[in-house]
Amino acid sequence: MEVALRIGVNLLKINRVCVHSASRITDSYAKQIQLNRDFSTEVTVNAAPLAVKKHKVSKAMKAYLERARENDEFMKTQKLEYQIGKRHLANMMGEDAETFTQEDIDNAIAYLFPSGIFDKRARPLMKSPEEVFPARKAAEFDETGRPFHSMFYTGRPNFFKLLYDIVEEMNKIHDLEERMLRRGTRADANQKIDFTGFQWMPKEQLESMLVEQINDLEYTNFTNAMDRLVSLPFSYKCQNFIKKFSKPLLDQTKQLEIPKPQFDAGGRQFVTTYECLRKTARGDVTVRMPGTGKITINGHDITYFEELQSREQVLFPLIFAGLLGKVDVEANVEGGGTSGQAGAIRWGIAMSLRSFVDQEMVESMRLAGLLQRDYRRRERKKFGQEGARRKYTWKKR
Repeated sequence: MEVALRIGVNLLKINRVCVHSASRITDSYAKQIQLNRDFSTEVTVNAAPLAVKKHKVSKAMKAYLERARENDEFMKTQKLEYQIGKRHLANMMGEDAETFTQEDIDNAIAYLFPSGIFDKRARPLMKSPEEVFPARKAAEFDETGRPFHSMFYTGRPNFFKLLYDIVEEMNKIHDLEERMLRRGTRADANQKIDFTGFQWMPKEQLESMLVEQINDLEYTNFTNAMDRLVSLPFSYKCQNFIKKFSKPLLDQTKQLEIPKPQFDAGGRQFVTTYECLRKTARGDVTVRMPGTGKITINGHDITYFEELQSREQVLFPLIFAGLLGKVDVEANVEGGGTSGQAGAIRWGIAMSLRSFVDQEMVESMRLAGLLQRDYRRRERKKFGQEGARRKYTWKKR
């Protein structure tokens, strides 16, 4: 009986221990679950900001974005002012502003603001801001400052990429030529590119296309490379690439209609050329045929010019065309000096002689430069210098 009682007491103690242990295990399990919940919640909250990765913007990109913003605001203001001016101009001319074109604007300015200024840069002008202001270059690097262009560090990536493309075209033509020679085939001479009457794109136009400034030596390298590309036997294979950088020559003889001679009271043919300009000299020239070679300048003969060089300038077109002593020349000129007046008369005589010679001689005169007006002007004096180019003499003491 006593032994059974002890066994019962021990069983009760074991049961209590088990219950207490179970409760402790349950409490610890509950705490673990709560910790897991808290931990999972914390991880989710902290991981959310890390999902969006932030990139640092370089100083170069910040400066570019600032310049781009300023340029966009400036162009926006200029476009608004242009539209307002265009509308006012259309109202003054009694036209519809919506259908008022750039040609109408130029005609309206010429009508409302008549000007005798010879230099075109000094005349009133109104054009779209896209034509007046140069295009802004796009960003050449990413946010981290790394350049997109492989030739960025050359200073003129677009220009040197153009030279690279020319060399690539040459290599393609050389490979094609080697393959054709292995087959025993040669280039067709009839398909060779005829570059007569064409010229390479001028430097200013090339700079506008590349949106980069290049010097004269670099432009010469470009033209030499293109000449070498055209000289290759299979150059017609890259004809589209060549045409992209070529333009037709401006044939003044085709653009300017040759006037037909008129007849005076004596039955002689004559042609008068007005607006003969050179520097500040202005005049008109009349050539009569047939004649005895008489030259009249402001009522005087050729001795109007005391210098021999000026007399040679006046006689050169007649000698070149072979009409010296066969026509009479009457010239009225004013303004400028002897050199300017002689140049104006020379151009007027050459333009008038077109009506008395054949087309072949006209082309020869054009190639000799007789039909090209000389637009050169005296360069202005520079600040801090004695003249346009001359510097002050430096003296140490």
